[in-house]
Amino acid sequence: MSPSLWVVYPATGNPAKIVFVHKVTVTADEVKKIAKLASLRLQPNEVNLFAGQFTETVDVINQLNEIDTSTVSATYQVTGLSNIAREDFVDTSRILPQSVALREAKLTSNGFFVVPRIIDTDETETVI
Repeated sequence: MSPSLWVVYPATGNPAKIVFVHKVTVTADEVKKIAKLASLRLQPNEVNLFAGQFTETVDVINQLNEIDTSTVSATYQVTGLSNIAREDFVDTSRILPQSVALREAKLTSNGFFVVPRIIDTDETETVI
């Protein structure tokens, strides 16, 4: 897909939108960065594989962006189903006492489980 600039004139009479669609190529370095942020270990052959797959995904999204949806009404749900949840209430006969929940924990503090830190915020804060 080559870079293109096109104008959509919605049937609704709204002002024209200018949409720029360009080719995005996801590089191996970007895949490595994404893997690091997601704490994933990738094999060398997977890096190039995922770079190609990410590029294909972005291409598909760009193709979808080219579709004129100006005459399609917005929707948030397509099944016609409504929420059929029950009323939220506390069933005291099914409550697990906090002392029972915490009694086998190796470490607790103020009624909470204490677990080892799994996110290294020093590195991720500078990237994000």
